Amino acid sequence: MKETGTRLRPPRNQFDRRTLPWWRVQLLIATAVPVIPLAVLGALIAPARPWLLGPAIVIAVVGLAAAVAMPIWWHRVHRWEVTDTAVYSLTGYFWRTWRIAPMSRIQTVDTTRGPLQSAFGLSTVVVTTASSAGAVKLEGLDHEQAAALAERLTEITDATPGDAT
Repeated sequence: MKETGTRLRPPRNQFDRRTLPWWRVQLLIATAVPVIPLAVLGALIAPARPWLLGPAIVIAVVGLAAAVAMPIWWHRVHRWEVTDTAVYSLTGYFWRTWRIAPMSRIQTVDTTRGPLQSAFGLSTVVVTTASSAGAVKLEGLDHEQAAALAERLTEITDATPGDAT
């Protein structure tokens, strides 16, 4: 087999530091969804109080611990990079997922911002390819950086030969 000199390496860029509080708020919201109804019902239904408040407390403690610790870990392991030839992303915690989208395979480039991301000044760049594995998502980019990246990707893919199929 011929050696090409290209090696799989971690992408160079970390996501914006504002992703940490953004991820924390998402985890706290996800924790509050089951905790609030359990706590309210536990307060209202005396016979079921231990069966409702016990799980509410456990879920709240686990959710708070996750909101403190998980975003730090996520920020350390998630990476992304865009070169003139491809878009790279590395995600996952225990099972790592490397996604590489060659420029010649890119069909669309979208920038999205939900209300929570907007509150933190973040955006997501979604790179859709002809792959059945789905889009490459670069979540947690600075809003201006995401807009510039989408523009750059559009220019590079327009100049790249191929039909993106």
